[in-house]
Amino acid sequence: MVDQIPVLDLAPLLAGEAGAVATLGEQLGRAFTEVGFYTVKNHGVAESLVQAVFAEAERFHAQSLDAKMAMEFDQHNTGYLPMRGATTRMNAIGTVYKPNANEAVFFKRDLPANHPDVLAGRRFRNTQRWPALPGFRSVVNDYSAAMEALGLRLLPLYAAALGMPHDFFTQRFQDPMFTLRMTHYPQQDPTTADQEWGLAPHADTSFMTILAQNKVPGLAVMLPDGRWLDAPAPAGTFQVNGGMMLHRWSNGKFLATPHRVTNRSGKERYAIPFFMDADYDTVMEPLPTCVDAAHPAQWPPYTYIEFMNEYTGRNYAEREAQRRAKGEVELQGA
Repeated sequence: MVDQIPVLDLAPLLAGEAGAVATLGEQLGRAFTEVGFYTVKNHGVAESLVQAVFAEAERFHAQSLDAKMAMEFDQHNTGYLPMRGATTRMNAIGTVYKPNANEAVFFKRDLPANHPDVLAGRRFRNTQRWPALPGFRSVVNDYSAAMEALGLRLLPLYAAALGMPHDFFTQRFQDPMFTLRMTHYPQQDPTTADQEWGLAPHADTSFMTILAQNKVPGLAVMLPDGRWLDAPAPAGTFQVNGGMMLHRWSNGKFLATPHRVTNRSGKERYAIPFFMDADYDTVMEPLPTCVDAAHPAQWPPYTYIEFMNEYTGRNYAEREAQRRAKGEVELQGA
C-alpha cells in the first residue's frame, strides 16, 4: 500500500552521469502510476531565491485591496483574484459549491509589448502588469526562469518513463507556457464546515506543477485508494505533480492526482506553485507508447489554448460573465 511521496535525487542528472535519465525516468514512472506526486532534492535552485519569492508574495498581499484590484484578474488569467474570487469546478473532486478561501495573483512570461503574439492578441500571451513594489518584478522573473530551467531538466525523465525518445518533450517545450501563482491563505476557523476549503479538492490542469515547500502545512494529496495524505515538506525540496494535460497526453497512464488545501495552522499561509505546459501550438494526443488494442486513445488531439479556454470558461465563469456584461471581449487564440 502506497503511503508516502517518492523522492527523486537529481544530483546524478545535474552531474551528467551516464544512465541518470533512464534510472530517474523509471523512478518517475513509478511515482506517476502509484501516487501522482514526487519530491525532488538536489535540484540546483538556490534556497535564497525560493525564500525571496515567498517574501514577495507576502509583500504583495499586504497591499491595500485597491492597490491589488488595480491589477484585476483578466482574460489572460493574469493579475489579481480577490478572496473567494473563484470556485473550483473543472477537475473538481465531488461537488464544490463554495468559493475558495484564498486570494492570489498570477503571472506568465514577461513578454515585451512588441512581441508578435502580443501584437496578434493571442490569449495567454500578454504583457504583464506589475505592482508598485520595488524589486518585485525582477524576483518574480528570476524565480520563473529558475523554475522553467528545472522543468526543462526534468522533461527527459518523462520521455524515458513513457518509452519515448529522451528529447520528445524537450522538442515541444521550446517556448513553454507557464504561470506563477502567488497565493495567500488566511487562517481558517477550526470549526469551519468541511466544504469550506482554502482550495477545494481538484486535479491541476498543467503538464507539470512545481511547488516550493511551505513551512506552514495545509496541502493534502489523495492517494489512489481514496485516503488523504498530508504532504511532507522536507527542507530544500520541491513537490512535483502532473495535471490533466499530462494525464491526457499519456492516455491516462500517468495520474492527475487530486489535492486540496486547508489552513487551520493559526498562521497566515503563502504558496508559490509554478505551472508549466508545452508550447502554445503544440498538438497533444495520446502517445503511441500508451495506446494499443487494450488501451485505445481516450481523448482527441488538443492544444494548450483549446484546453485552457474550456478550463477558464468553467472555473472562472462568474468573472467571465462579469466581463461580458461590461462589454469586454474575450481574446481568442490566433
